[in-house]
Amino acid sequence: MDFNFSDDQQQLRDAVAKWVEKGYGFERRRGIEAAGGFSREAWDELAELGLGGLYIPEDEGGLGMGPVEGMVVMEELGRGIVLEPLAQSFIAGAVLAGHADEDTRDSWLPRIAGGQALVVLAHQERKGRFRLDVCEAKATKDGDTYRLSGTKSLVPAGDEADAFIVPAQLDGKIALFLVPRSEDGVAARGYGTQDGSRAAEVVFDKAAATLVAQDGLPALEHAVDIGIAAACAEGVGVMDKTLALTVEYMNTRKQFGTAIANFQALRHRVADMKMQLELARSMSYYASLKLNAPAAERRQAMARAKYQLGVSMRFVGQQSVQLHGGIGVTDEYIGSHYFRKLTQLEMVFGDTLHHLGEVSSRMQDSAGVFA
Repeated sequence: MDFNFSDDQQQLRDAVAKWVEKGYGFERRRGIEAAGGFSREAWDELAELGLGGLYIPEDEGGLGMGPVEGMVVMEELGRGIVLEPLAQSFIAGAVLAGHADEDTRDSWLPRIAGGQALVVLAHQERKGRFRLDVCEAKATKDGDTYRLSGTKSLVPAGDEADAFIVPAQLDGKIALFLVPRSEDGVAARGYGTQDGSRAAEVVFDKAAATLVAQDGLPALEHAVDIGIAAACAEGVGVMDKTLALTVEYMNTRKQFGTAIANFQALRHRVADMKMQLELARSMSYYASLKLNAPAAERRQAMARAKYQLGVSMRFVGQQSVQLHGGIGVTDEYIGSHYFRKLTQLEMVFGDTLHHLGEVSSRMQDSAGVFA
């Protein structure tokens, strides 16, 4: 299997890396975090790079690229611990392009690709515990439209979004709907999250909605799998930078007249961090390459990848803090922000224990088939 990146993919990586380095420094990020965790100006800059349309077909105004390009972009954004939820545009673009009717696609996809519309997935409910088939939100037919009621939690940048992709029960089955935030009956309460970004509790009270997918659970699973692959790639970027910061600190911090990087026991811990990073990187590649596989194979791959990423992110983050000492958790030091990001990424789209259970149950199902 060829793991080399094409020239176009490398150029995409370089463009995003250059923007992160020159346009999204630590001081700017801290300013965005202090202002609420989301910047429309930074979002527009990402759109100018064409990143909002990565998963959107060219005839709808996008770049028509795929999972590997998405992985490349998210790795670089992870290195800059970028707060703006670009992965949500990947999800929205893929869901609408693959399931929405022509009018909805024509209305929303060019705006998502151009950055004029931030559309996010609002799927989590308090009782769901990461299960996608648990959904209490309900939709009813109302003439030519639908009315949707329910509450969704931890919606990325929910009070800044222009529209939501929302799963809800329709005639006893989960369907997917598109709900603009401007509709009557939509209320969003925003708050900051642990990593400095922004989320919201969103309440729908008989809000007008557009049907995107009648058979919504498979579409929702695919949407979440895109999010998992993006989170894995982002985690690799965050860990890569965390390791680099740790090595840099150990080469400058002195004890007993010598840099602590010369102490063999500490060098072994750094080697373990590197090993966990590379395990995570290989599983991130695996996740991205399986995004277009059949549903059962894809879901198994995402659970395996997210489990390994969870283990690796926890290990790398905790080792980094321990090797830094007290400075590793101070808000003024950039390393603490990488640690917070890793901690939150472990919980996104299902935590480590959830995905361990998913891997185990799917392996038992497979064993039952061949028994």
